[in-house]
Amino acid sequence: MPVLLHFGKTQWASALKLSCVALMIFLACPVNSMDVLVPPQINALNGTDVKIPCAFTSCYKLDPNKFAMNWTYQETSNSTEEMFMTYKNKIMPLKSSRFGDRVIFSGNLDKNDLTITILDVQLTDEGIYNCYVRNPPDRIQGHGTIQFVVLTELPPPRDSTIAVAIGASVGGILALLILSMVVVKCIRRHKNQELISDEQKMEEEGKADGEGGTEEATKNLSLLPEDV
Repeated sequence: MPVLLHFGKTQWASALKLSCVALMIFLACPVNSMDVLVPPQINALNGTDVKIPCAFTSCYKLDPNKFAMNWTYQETSNSTEEMFMTYKNKIMPLKSSRFGDRVIFSGNLDKNDLTITILDVQLTDEGIYNCYVRNPPDRIQGHGTIQFVVLTELPPPRDSTIAVAIGASVGGILALLILSMVVVKCIRRHKNQELISDEQKMEEEGKADGEGGTEEATKNLSLLPEDV
């Protein structure tokens, strides 16, 4: 009987450990664990080769037999999506009248990198690009959206020299202004101190004159003859 009781406790402890491990795995890898990482917008110069990056994070290793990926294009958010690349056991570029052979896969599946490259970008390539990912046993389908803007010319570079010169000029003017205010304040304080000193001297001289007059008057009175 004690043996059976000990066996039951051992089984219960093992079951508890397995439950804890399962809970930790669930917390670390919840059902909605798929995240697709893409830039919100890409500006491309007409006639150049441009990469459109797409990567995903998952708690599960990519299984080539179950993994699925689709790249689609839309002119606007209300337009029908046109698929131009997919993955079914291998990367498969699809025939597209828009792109022809100008889209190639430049990512790395081992690193969860699904980046594509558009060769010789055309004005008609502007639009919305969607990167769809499914990586079982993740139950959800990951989705990333990129706004692709085609430019006919690069925007003029900002002249930082002018900005630095303006900033230096403004800084110099402010420094001179502060310095002049300090100098004026010091001069005023010095003048006030001189005025106070002059007033104190005048008061002291006035007191001295008053005391001298009193002494002189007392001396004169002492010289007068006394009444007989």
